[in-house]
Amino acid sequence: MNAPDRVIPIVAEPSLVVRASSWGGLFDCAMRWEGEQMLGIRKAAGLRAHLGTSVHASTAAYDLGRLPGGQPISVDDAASVFVDTLRNPGRDVDFGVDDLTLVEAERTGLALHTAYCYDLAPQFTFQSVEMTLSPLDIDCGGGTVVRLTGQMDRARVAETPAGPVIADVKTGTRVVVDGKASTRGRSPQLGTYQLLYEETAQQPSAGAQILALPTKGKAVALASEVFDARRVMVGVDGQPGLIDFAAQMFRAGLFPPNPSSNLCSQKYCARWATCNFHE
Repeated sequence: MNAPDRVIPIVAEPSLVVRASSWGGLFDCAMRWEGEQMLGIRKAAGLRAHLGTSVHASTAAYDLGRLPGGQPISVDDAASVFVDTLRNPGRDVDFGVDDLTLVEAERTGLALHTAYCYDLAPQFTFQSVEMTLSPLDIDCGGGTVVRLTGQMDRARVAETPAGPVIADVKTGTRVVVDGKASTRGRSPQLGTYQLLYEETAQQPSAGAQILALPTKGKAVALASEVFDARRVMVGVDGQPGLIDFAAQMFRAGLFPPNPSSNLCSQKYCARWATCNFHE
């Protein structure tokens, strides 16, 4: 059975419900994903990750004000959303795990917020910001059905001449490589968003795009080229897609580790202490 055939009508009782935004992590390290999403084993975010969350909050507030019928908000007023989110997390944050102080994080985040609002956002016309998605059920075989739900966390739908493009704001230390917004490793999550957008909007998407804001180095805001992340999920030319491999994992209940993952460290993985596969 190929991947498109696995997408089935919504069933009354799925075997498992997961957030669509987590789907990409399944293919980075399935064992870590299982711990977080199925077993509830989580780790407090570091300050650098929380910096990214805060920038996402302020840029989303700014972009929401630019939507048709939205309530416009100034760059400075949206920046106050960043400061408030940074200083009042509303979740567990380990402020001592990163080589970053709160003052440095605030300075970096405000610079990224400003770069995004003035340099990058004006290049786009968005249809929606963090769109709520219709559920999508995936038949894993053997009576196992996984339901993807949620919204496009941190992502926008951009209008382009070719059609809707899923534009995802990414922050971090590796989002810009050699002066360009990096798309490496982004297809699982964005491909899932493309599929769910098409299910929700009942129209095809024209691809995906990364809007990169690096939290180390120069404060810049860069957009990647548009790329087709969907094909990675559904497969091409008779080759299986990631949905096929995910279905096998869920059906068998086996979630393999990935010691080569960039997130395979005590800093990022809550299962580190009980995992036998890292060095």
